[in-house]
Amino acid sequence: MPSSDADTRPIWVLEVGGSHVTAAGVLLDDRQVIQRQRHPLDPTLSADGIVDALAGAAKLLDPQAGDRWAIAMPGPFDYRTGVSLHEGVGKFDSLHGLDLRAALALAIPTTPDAFTFVNDADAFLLGEWVDGAAKGASRCVAITLGTGIGSAWLADGSVVTTGPTVPPDGEVHFCTIDGVELEDVVSDRALIRAYREATGVDVDGMRGLAARARELDAAAQTVIDTAFGALGLLLTEWLTRFDAEVVVFGGSMTGAWDLIEPALALNLPARPVSDTEHAALIGAAWAAAHPDAAAY
Repeated sequence: MPSSDADTRPIWVLEVGGSHVTAAGVLLDDRQVIQRQRHPLDPTLSADGIVDALAGAAKLLDPQAGDRWAIAMPGPFDYRTGVSLHEGVGKFDSLHGLDLRAALALAIPTTPDAFTFVNDADAFLLGEWVDGAAKGASRCVAITLGTGIGSAWLADGSVVTTGPTVPPDGEVHFCTIDGVELEDVVSDRALIRAYREATGVDVDGMRGLAARARELDAAAQTVIDTAFGALGLLLTEWLTRFDAEVVVFGGSMTGAWDLIEPALALNLPARPVSDTEHAALIGAAWAAAHPDAAAY
């Protein structure tokens, strides 16, 4: 039987980050990303402003009636209903309680049932499992390192968020190290604070810290080794529980992988991914086509 036009149409994806939205189409049959466009997005805008920005990026793709959409969103978010739970996190707070599915359907326009919402870290891991650094793995994990830390856990092609083998809600940032919240140990703000306490000098996050470490600044190297050594011990415990075969790392901090990897000292393959956005686009589209893959 010949393929219908609907079968050959792309799945349209909006990948929403803290300061951008990337719009693209994904042809899953050959894992191809098309019409990829990145636009700035101010997460402090009003709800109407954010919806207008997302819909504006979507409409530039020139979608057709009946096309499917996948939206990769950072949490907290109710991915099943499409309702934002952002509150007090400094980004997208104006969306709190908004039915983003209904709002986007009206603004694009399309039908509400055209949308699949997926966690951004889950989308990243799904993309790497479908056609990337975790391809073929039965059990794999993704860690994103940026302003904070994200995580995703995948077993036999489905995201895992509950049970004794993963952190609460599958989110490693809910863990603590010696009673201290993880992101107060490993994050841009934590690294800046640690270096300031050691030297009295401010640095531009991990990027600035890495530059100093590569110039043989002993204090910078110590801050990196201490923070990521602690993260490595925590991850080793959870990766062992999960029986992970491979862990992929994404996010802005992977630009300092030469410094991070030795400090982590993980006991399984750890693979940095330079283009996490590409993986998230593929993974979000995969979730739209395979509803059992993502966690809701």
